[in-house]
Amino acid sequence: MFQYAAGRAISIGLGEPFKVDIMAFNKYKIHQGYELGKIFLVNVAEANKSDISNVLGWRHPQYLRNILSKKVMVNFRPPGLIVEPHFHYSSKILDVPSSCYLKGYWQSENYFSEVSEQIRKDFEFRGSLDGPNYKLVEAMNKTISVSIHIRRGDYLSNSKASETHTLCSLDYYKSAIGYISERVSNPYFYIFSDDIDWAKSNLNIDFPHQYVEHNQGSNSYNDMRLMSMCKHNIIANSSFSWWGGWLNSHMNKIVIAPQNWFSNNFDTRDLLPNSWIRL
Repeated sequence: MFQYAAGRAISIGLGEPFKVDIMAFNKYKIHQGYELGKIFLVNVAEANKSDISNVLGWRHPQYLRNILSKKVMVNFRPPGLIVEPHFHYSSKILDVPSSCYLKGYWQSENYFSEVSEQIRKDFEFRGSLDGPNYKLVEAMNKTISVSIHIRRGDYLSNSKASETHTLCSLDYYKSAIGYISERVSNPYFYIFSDDIDWAKSNLNIDFPHQYVEHNQGSNSYNDMRLMSMCKHNIIANSSFSWWGGWLNSHMNKIVIAPQNWFSNNFDTRDLLPNSWIRL
C-alpha cells in the first residue's frame, strides 16, 4: 500500500501513466500475496517485462534481476531506476524523471500527502460488509470504539521478520489503553490479532471489550477495514494497522503507535503522521 501510494502520487504529479510490477508476488508465500485490486477500488495496470525493460533500458532478463536486487553498483544503475536511499522521507522523490521505476518501501505519508484525498478514494474497500462485520460496525458506531491491533504471527515464525521487527510489549498496550481512557469517556475496545488466543490470555482490559476473530484467511483484510471504522486506534508496529489508523476518517481521532517500530536502528522520524501519539 505504501508503494502504491508513493507511485500513484508521483504519476499524478508528473501527469504520467502508472503501472505496478507484481512479478515478485509469483513466489510470495507470506500472507495473501498481491490483493490491492481485489480489496480496494484501485484501478491500476500491471507492468510486464517489456514495460520494465523500456524504463530501465536493458532487455537481458538476468541484468534486470541483478539491478532490481541491488547487485549492480550504483554508478552503473540506469537513471530510470529510483532506489529508496534510506527509510525516512527523501525529497529526491520530487526530482525523478517522467519514466522511472521506484524500488523501495516508501513508508511515509510525506510521499503522498499532497494527493492524500485521492489515495483515500483509491483505498476505499470494495463490496459491502457481510453479516458478522456489518453487525460489528453497527455496534462500533454506537460506542466510543477503539481498535487494538496485536501483531505476532510472522514476527515470531519468520526469521527475516523477527530479525527486523520487535514485538510490542504488554506495557505498551497497557500504556496506550490508559492514554485513551484518560481522554475519552466510556471507551469500548475491539481487539484484532493474528494470534487471538495469545491476546485473550495476556491482554487484561478493565473496560468493555470484544475480540474480533472471525475474519480469517482471504477475509483477513476485513480486520483493517473494521479498524479504520473505529473512532480511535491503538496500532502495532505493522503496516496493516498503520493503514487501519490512516484510513480512519473520524474527526479528532487518537491514533497511538509504538515508539520502537524495528529492532534495529532505522530512522523512523517520518513513519508516523505528526498527529499520532508515540508511546
